[in-house]
Amino acid sequence: MTAPPARPAPVGDPARTGTARLPDGRLLGWAEWGPPDGRPVVLCPGAATSRWLGCGADVVDGLGVRLVSVDRPGLGASTPAPGRTLADFATDLRALCAARDLGRPAVVGNSQGAPFALACAAAGVAGSLALVSAADEVATADRLDPGVRDLVALTARDPAAAEEFFTGFTAAAMRELVLTGSPACDRAVYGSPAFAAAYRRALDEGFAQGASGYARDTVLAMSRWPLDLAALTLPCDIWYGTEDTTHSPDRGARLTTRIPGAHRHLVPDTGGALLWTHTEEILTTLLAPAARDD
Repeated sequence: MTAPPARPAPVGDPARTGTARLPDGRLLGWAEWGPPDGRPVVLCPGAATSRWLGCGADVVDGLGVRLVSVDRPGLGASTPAPGRTLADFATDLRALCAARDLGRPAVVGNSQGAPFALACAAAGVAGSLALVSAADEVATADRLDPGVRDLVALTARDPAAAEEFFTGFTAAAMRELVLTGSPACDRAVYGSPAFAAAYRRALDEGFAQGASGYARDTVLAMSRWPLDLAALTLPCDIWYGTEDTTHSPDRGARLTTRIPGAHRHLVPDTGGALLWTHTEEILTTLLAPAARDD
């Protein structure tokens, strides 16, 4: 499936923010856009970005979407959880869904948020799934760039050393890494004044407690995922831009075959910024199974 190029959807401050106390006493930060009684859609944000960077500020009300972005442990307002796993995040999200009356929400995993969204799907927390510019399981992938391949090897050989390495990152370094590694079509989105300000704020908040949250996320994403993707039965759409050269060696072709019934959407003339250039299409497709059930 293809779609025409679209202008970036505006990013805006959330309508509501807060924290939920988890059963073990930790806090999980969240931010919401859209009507409080809308269809819940949980966003697992990309690398090192906090709950403050949402998407579709101009469409969630019209679609009746209650978009909930969640800080993973150690990022933003969420309490760190050293040694956490992908399954631990699914447990945390289940508790958030109970606390915030989200039911079994649709879940979006953007970039490095993808394995965490998949963990929620595997645990039965998600009702439907959209993986957007998804970080692929690089530990089992071929054709990796040499630098990525070396980091994958380090993560497999010595996860603690890899995690220590990733704690050397800062908000400024992450922003520079993303901008220099993005195609021109993405840089046009990221460089717009409104997006640049929102992204800078989200990164600053993501690193507010240091880099340990990002480092743990990255080790989990670069390790083999302890997830049985072949056992997933929920509706799943996988979205990549044709100009995306960083998130998956084959733009999700292999990932799509690993999830029964998954549909891959290749969108022309865009790259990793797909979540913000085609927000309405992604959300509409994500909610279509629930609309049919209704």
